[in-house]
Amino acid sequence: MFEDVSPLKPPTRSLDLMSIEELEERIEALKADIAACEAMIASKKNQRAAADAIFGRKGE
Repeated sequence: MFEDVSPLKPPTRSLDLMSIEELEERIEALKADIAACEAMIASKKNQRAAADAIFGRKGE
């Protein structure tokens, strides 16, 4: 039932203490994480659609 998902981690230090370059790097890393999540969601939706096409949806 529960998927293998690690909890979101808070920033290791205050954003106020980070330089502009560090903040930009952090944003890029977060964007990469978001893109990976979006790709996984798309993959799982495709898998579900394929299973639904073969087995039908529950309750039908």
